Amino acid sequence: MRILKELWRAFFIGVLIFIVIGVIQYLNGYSYDTGKEILIVFGYNQLYSIVLYMANMLLINYLIKRYGSKLFKLQNLLKGIFGGMIVTVVALFLLHLFSKVVIQDTSITDFIGTERIEHYYGSFIISMVITAIFYAIYFYRYKQENKVKEQKIIAKTASAQFDALKNQLDPHFLFNSLNVLTSLIEENPEAATRFTTALSKVYRYVLEQKNKELVTVAEELKFAKLYMSLIKMRFEDSIVFTVPETVSNLEARVVPLSLQLLLENAVKHNQVTPSKKLHISIKEEDGNLMVVNNIQPKKVLKKSSGVGLQNIRQRYGIITDRPMKIYQDERTFSVSIPMLTTHVTVVKETQKEYISAKKYELAKKKVEALKGFYIHFGIYCVMVLVFIYLNVISTGFPWALFPIVGWGFGVAGHAMETFNYNPLLGKDWEARKIRELMDKDKD
Repeated sequence: MRILKELWRAFFIGVLIFIVIGVIQYLNGYSYDTGKEILIVFGYNQLYSIVLYMANMLLINYLIKRYGSKLFKLQNLLKGIFGGMIVTVVALFLLHLFSKVVIQDTSITDFIGTERIEHYYGSFIISMVITAIFYAIYFYRYKQENKVKEQKIIAKTASAQFDALKNQLDPHFLFNSLNVLTSLIEENPEAATRFTTALSKVYRYVLEQKNKELVTVAEELKFAKLYMSLIKMRFEDSIVFTVPETVSNLEARVVPLSLQLLLENAVKHNQVTPSKKLHISIKEEDGNLMVVNNIQPKKVLKKSSGVGLQNIRQRYGIITDRPMKIYQDERTFSVSIPMLTTHVTVVKETQKEYISAKKYELAKKKVEALKGFYIHFGIYCVMVLVFIYLNVISTGFPWALFPIVGWGFGVAGHAMETFNYNPLLGKDWEARKIRELMDKDKD
């Protein structure tokens, strides 16, 4: 199938070359005497076009397999260009030999005696132009494939990083909860029993929400109250916790368990005693949720693992350009996390979000491209009539063919680009290539 496609493309290019050369000859006053003569010339044209195309195509495919992404480095590119020249000259010599000796029944001695280097000029130049177009097309395809691969890697990396950060929560949360439970067992066995029951409810929420990228503010505030009820079982009235009854947008989104981590940090790093009560409050300010606590640091404090704040910062960094902010003065410490809405610009998307955004972007570009082509085609149709009219009233020489044909090639190229059809690349090549790469094994 691949060979047949390449043969079709070679044939198509040959037809284009034949048409262009025919138009040039016609404008210079040359014409064929019979239809048979046209068919013979067309046959030779196609023979040269197909052989030269296939020879250079095989060379380019070999170079791509050998050098891969390094083909377009200057050294390898020069090798390819020089190799293309050699292949073209050898192919042209064999074509001349075949047409003279086999088709026209000329002896090899006569062929060699009459062969001149100038016989190769026209075919060589045309072949080199086509080869240059090949390299341009392959370079474009190489760049497009690289873009798709880069975006795929970015999306997969973001997803993997986000999953890794979320998976930190299980052992981190469980470890700290068990520490609290151990303390309660020693200090207040009855409270430890209640704590165990409440802990099961809390941990159920952790298991349900930790795999989500975002949860609503309403869900997170409800969980924060539940979590603090556990903490207050241990510290009783030594902690004063306030939470807003409502916020401006309960459907806004936050990273799951972010409030729990901030509340946990506040308890972990500060003294909590009846004489030194810890005041923790959750507030809304400028589209953010703030967790604020008074500072009364513990005298003996184990070195922090840094999991809490670092985890929240990194997770927000993956999905949005709005950062987590930390404020501290002599009396208070506060952390602000953004409440995300549909108007937030996501700068680092997961794979699913990226694909969805890409589809919308491609659809929008398609509509703009269609509109541009229809305007271009409409103007061309009007100008064709204008050129013909001016030609009729001015002179008998068909000079209007020059702008009509030249502009027509431009319109044809614009149409192929707009409707994703090109005899060299095939229909919908970019879309097919994206699907092909996305469906490959996710190594």
